[in-house]
Amino acid sequence: MLKPLNRETAAVSKTRPVKVLQFGEGNFLRAFADWIIDILNDETDFNGAIQIVQPLPSGMANAINAQDGLYHVVLQGIKNSKPSKETRLITSVRGVLNPFENFGAYLKEAENPELKFILSNTTEAGIVFNEKDQDPNILSESFPGKLTTFLYHRFQYFNGASDKGLVLMPCELIEKNADALKKSILQYASHWKLPETFSEWIGKDNLFCNTLVDRIVPGFPKDNIGEIQQALGFEDKLVVKAEPFHLWVIEAPAKVRDAFPVHQTNLQVKFVDDLTPYRTRKVRILNGAHTAMVPVAYLQGLRTVQETVEDAATGKYVREMIYDEIIPTLDLPAEELKGFAADVLERFQNPFIRHELISISLNSISKYKVRVLPSLLEYHRRKNALPQRLVKALASLILFYKGAYHDETIPLNDSVDVLKFFEQAWTYPIEKLVEHTLGNITFWDQDLNTVPGLADQISIILKEK
Repeated sequence: MLKPLNRETAAVSKTRPVKVLQFGEGNFLRAFADWIIDILNDETDFNGAIQIVQPLPSGMANAINAQDGLYHVVLQGIKNSKPSKETRLITSVRGVLNPFENFGAYLKEAENPELKFILSNTTEAGIVFNEKDQDPNILSESFPGKLTTFLYHRFQYFNGASDKGLVLMPCELIEKNADALKKSILQYASHWKLPETFSEWIGKDNLFCNTLVDRIVPGFPKDNIGEIQQALGFEDKLVVKAEPFHLWVIEAPAKVRDAFPVHQTNLQVKFVDDLTPYRTRKVRILNGAHTAMVPVAYLQGLRTVQETVEDAATGKYVREMIYDEIIPTLDLPAEELKGFAADVLERFQNPFIRHELISISLNSISKYKVRVLPSLLEYHRRKNALPQRLVKALASLILFYKGAYHDETIPLNDSVDVLKFFEQAWTYPIEKLVEHTLGNITFWDQDLNTVPGLADQISIILKEK
């Protein structure tokens, strides 16, 4: 008989002051930020608990509170070229507060003098200003509205004390996420006609730190949860499965680094003055390789990332594309880029995560523009030559969007306009098809026919298919 998981059954009695308020109780933050803070508590003098705020009316508050905030993170993947598995009981979470049910308790958290940090992951669409949120005295629909109300209550309670400002480290996957959050909060301050002194306090005494986060988190391991629970000895209903790799890059001054002492651990958390090179590295190497491999591998009959990297031909293609064509276009130290690439390839080979190529293919045209095209153009600019593998990826992408190959239908998933474009374009002869596609400024923000030799090379590849 498995024991229920709670602080009594797990003999977890230590209580820590709440230093972190976290908007979002989903799998990613629980297997990423909360896991990191748990290690901070064990290995440094951070000594802080996390109070989670449920950002939507329905969520996991009841389930998490039933386990007193406890749950296990199972890390499974390839580490140093070998299969790896680690399990950790997370004790850093105090519990989850639902502001829709208890708005007063939510505001009460703003009165906590020990509070230092605010984290969030409310999806890419979460950091938005909503003019329908009219009143700072009631719970807003948007996350920035909720946060503005919280911060205004803190500002009032502590009489605008400069030392009661907070460090905000949003984890939403948008560029300059903290800048966007700050802008939304100041919009609400203006929209609600809050005192100018509040806006000044926001700008002067609160630190908004742009971040980049990276870890694959499949979530609850429903396929083998029984086996995991038996090994744990607890009926943990909140197990989160993730890969071993993790990276958190935070744009912040030295005093944030001192308050969040990850430098005393082996955690892959970097404090930097500018995270742009790290974002570019991730987008170009990890996301770029993903996007480029999809049409090439799929047209070869492969269906997962692991199959692609382990196949002799496509595996060689992916490695050469990363090391010979993408890395030479980036400006970070070569050894650092090669180390990151090696980690990426290990992650691609993770046998415990089935990453379907077709799922990555969603909106591949826009993804190619953002993730792959900059590498192709920069390679051409630096070397006055075309990167053959990135060109092959573009040619394969055009063929992929034909929607069928070798009598097999390809389940394309893109906007109606993109699909209609290719449906029409594939009625043209190859040269016109290529010219028409490369000249679509809506796709690429430029006419790619102006890149010397690109149209000719793609036409040759397509004629050989």
